[in-house]
Amino acid sequence: MRKPLFSVPIHLRGVALIMLGGGLLLSPAAEAKDRGVNLSAINAVVNRNLEGKVTDTNGDPIPGVNIRVEGTTLGVISDVNGDFKLSVPDGRVTLVFTSVGYLEQKVVVNPGQTVVNVSLEDDSKLMSEVVVVGYGTQKRSDITGSVASVPKERLSNLPVNNVMQAVQGAVANVSVSQASSIPGDAPSTQIRGRNSINASSEPYVVVDGIPLSRTDGSINDINPNDVASIEILKDPSAVAIYGVNGSNGVILITTKRGTTGKPTVRYNTYGGVEEAAHILEPASPEELLRRYAEYSRITNTSLYNGGPVRNQFEWDNYQNGVTTDWLDAVMQTGVVQNHNVGISGGTENAKYFVSLDYLDQKGIVQGYNYKRYSFRTNTDVKATKYLSIGTSTFIVSHNRDGGRANLLQAAAMSPYARMYNEDGSLTQYPMYSEQLWANPLLNTTTNPIRRQWNISLNGYADVNFGNIWRPLAGLNYKFNAGYSFVPVRNNEYYGKSVYNMSGTGTITNNESQTYTLENIVTYNKDFGKHHFDLTGLYAAKEKYWQQAVATGQVFPNDDLEWGNLESASTQTVSSQADKYRSLSQMGRLNYGFDSRYMFTLTVRRDGSSVFGKNNKYGTFPSAALAWNITNESFMQKYSDVLTNLKLRVSYGISGNEAIGVYQTLALMSSGSLAMDGRPYTTLKVQSRMGNDDLQWEKTKGFNTGLDFGLYRNRISGTIDFYKTNTFDMLLLQRIPQITGYNDVWSNIGKVANTGIELTVTSKNIVKPDFSWSSTVVFSTNKNKIVDVYGDGKDDIGNRWFIGHPVGVIYDYTKVGIWQEDEIEQGLNKGWDDTALPGDLKLADLNKDGKVDDNDRSILGQTAPKWTGGLTNTLTYKNFNLNIFIQTVQGALRNNPQIGGASDEMGRRSTPAALGYWTPENRSNEWRSLGNHSNSHGYGFPEDASYTRLKDITLSYNFGQNALNKIGIGGLQLYVSGRNLYTWTNWLGWDPEARDITRGSANDNLNYPMVRTYVLGANITF
Repeated sequence: MRKPLFSVPIHLRGVALIMLGGGLLLSPAAEAKDRGVNLSAINAVVNRNLEGKVTDTNGDPIPGVNIRVEGTTLGVISDVNGDFKLSVPDGRVTLVFTSVGYLEQKVVVNPGQTVVNVSLEDDSKLMSEVVVVGYGTQKRSDITGSVASVPKERLSNLPVNNVMQAVQGAVANVSVSQASSIPGDAPSTQIRGRNSINASSEPYVVVDGIPLSRTDGSINDINPNDVASIEILKDPSAVAIYGVNGSNGVILITTKRGTTGKPTVRYNTYGGVEEAAHILEPASPEELLRRYAEYSRITNTSLYNGGPVRNQFEWDNYQNGVTTDWLDAVMQTGVVQNHNVGISGGTENAKYFVSLDYLDQKGIVQGYNYKRYSFRTNTDVKATKYLSIGTSTFIVSHNRDGGRANLLQAAAMSPYARMYNEDGSLTQYPMYSEQLWANPLLNTTTNPIRRQWNISLNGYADVNFGNIWRPLAGLNYKFNAGYSFVPVRNNEYYGKSVYNMSGTGTITNNESQTYTLENIVTYNKDFGKHHFDLTGLYAAKEKYWQQAVATGQVFPNDDLEWGNLESASTQTVSSQADKYRSLSQMGRLNYGFDSRYMFTLTVRRDGSSVFGKNNKYGTFPSAALAWNITNESFMQKYSDVLTNLKLRVSYGISGNEAIGVYQTLALMSSGSLAMDGRPYTTLKVQSRMGNDDLQWEKTKGFNTGLDFGLYRNRISGTIDFYKTNTFDMLLLQRIPQITGYNDVWSNIGKVANTGIELTVTSKNIVKPDFSWSSTVVFSTNKNKIVDVYGDGKDDIGNRWFIGHPVGVIYDYTKVGIWQEDEIEQGLNKGWDDTALPGDLKLADLNKDGKVDDNDRSILGQTAPKWTGGLTNTLTYKNFNLNIFIQTVQGALRNNPQIGGASDEMGRRSTPAALGYWTPENRSNEWRSLGNHSNSHGYGFPEDASYTRLKDITLSYNFGQNALNKIGIGGLQLYVSGRNLYTWTNWLGWDPEARDITRGSANDNLNYPMVRTYVLGANITF
């Protein structure tokens, strides 16, 4: 239809009077809109008065309800009788009703309507929210176990690269540690402490019903934009349903699904910069020269050419006044960007969700780059009235290519060190003739390939028997099938650019294929006030893994790198493979009476190929009770004060496989032997003895919890107390070598955990244009070893002490520094006979007159004693501000920045904050630079507690009326900062970040904690 050249609409009760040139046209408003007429202008000036009443579900009036016109600033508050009057535009509008303690409600007011009466549901109705639990869903009010949900606003409003970053600090007793900020590295997670000594304490992760754990997949494979909800199962009743996989807790991730209606397109994007959250500043050039001089004096060694520098390559730069900031040379401003497009829609019979995501991150240390490409498609099709089928498929690619700079080497470099040779190439040893420290930029000249993929094809079929034959109503059968293919490829070549003059190339290919099949039968039935929910499971899983490694050495040139390994003079090939299988059966009964009393009974039986032939199967039962106290008749008179009160108690057993395949077998290794001038293949027994009786680690657990809501849920939360005991632990036990073996896996040892969890949410202020809510989480966990080898004795070598946590600092007690006058007076004699001035003074704890191994004691634990988080959310009109603070307290760590220096203190640049003793500076804290100053190997433990301003996000949601003019369904702009400030006494890069000392494995992977600033937009079309 041709649009009019000029029109002025007059809107009269759904009729538009339009002026077309010199004539008038009377038209329905809908047709006027089709003609391109903007009716919002006339709506702004032609108003009508609305009036109404707001009541609760009992018909009682609710005062103080905020009533506003959606997309505008128009609003009013209901009076003491629940009545309100409001002038609104004379057209179709939407009123939004909000009040503390009640669910938000939106009411569409049609043209001409003048009376609106609304009944608000109590916020306690949120207890009817459906929550994902193992192999199904339940109403929150019916849950008997400890199931925590991650706040949805953290999932939707926080720009993170990994979903667990949104969980960090937000859920009680779920410890998420970002020990590595390397782009693409996933954080580690622990739920309710450490349940084992040797085994991993990582929780079991399930995505859309299919396990992600133990498939070689990573939590980093899940695009945060695709996540709809995260539930965390913590107590015995909740986790026992996963049997052998449940002892460390279970994380259930549900991704977004399609919805009925026209296609909705969402584009989410953010971009920003990263920097080191804290720079551990090295000593200045002047300070380094003073250290060199002191090191020379105390060790009686000469400096180069008489000083003041130590080495040949430093001399020229010192003479010419040339210095290099080596940290600046290897570090850069990081850049991160993310683009995500999601499309969802469908009909009643077919729904779809499709997502494409691209993440690009350039790290703050040169060469640490990461790209992630992911594609997901979730479909749900109602094929017939009784059969539904669907898929949950994703493909993700990780790219970590590139040679990387070495931060540890850079931090050690003298500012006078030589970076380049005369020909422009990088020096091998910038502080030559010192060859302890190599050029930190050398590996940036290489081009390794680091690629990984995860191709997961998952589907389901669901049969509703009640739609086949009415008497079978409530009976369902669901078949889940999952296939995961995870190939990993690493290609490396090191040639002349890194001073490997002959060349070495390696190609490593890994791949795993995992199959999961699950048959699930459920039956739901209500008999009056009785509710029954039965679940049965029969599942099988198989994983096949293989690896092939090809290496070549001594190449004719560096041109082809790994592309022509056969040209190497020396070639080696190796390969290995293994297969894992499991079989599981499970039964669960949920019973509820009148929504007051709930009972859950679960039994799971697992069989695994990793265990001895005499103990392939294990059984894991659990039981739980819950009492909805507020649903009792005698509590109704307190309903205004006590909105929700539910008591929960559970007990159960879960398991842990803890070991890899073939560990219970007596294995043999192949080799070759020359006899009579001919090579023969030989077999020899490996050093580990087989154990046919080996079985599962088991964890018995007790949990009691209380869910509460006060003053119509203005204050709400949950508190849990738990105690777990792990027994039959899988420990690698040393045995006498006379047996022909060195060790054997055995079921010995016990570990216990006890803790308290608290989560409280408070709606502090709720006003028409302003609101403020707070959430506090607090948790404490006490971990202790009950027994190690069954003899009640400690294992000092492994630092395992009965009655103490699994991870402890066992060391001497530092009492100061030996001073010159003390040595002259002979105060060290008998105590520490060889001590020199400036050496560490350690306590003689057992008072035997000398310092030896018997003077060590337990100084603290490596795990925090308690953790907490505080989230404040403030809204003003369309603005939203979210502030999150995290704290970790009571952790003790050895500080490698101090202890790892040793005699290197005089041979490298060290942190400026690291002092040292001299005869003039008679420090009682810092030791001397002498090689002898820490002869007993003290580890320098320090308090690793910290409080961190974890993230701040400020967002603005544009009003719908403005967006309708430009055809956008929703628009949110936001700015966000992460790891903004840390309060700590830790001397180092960060108390959370790992700090690997020189010579240790992966000492090239030191990387600082990063601070991130991003600007983002979420757009809906």
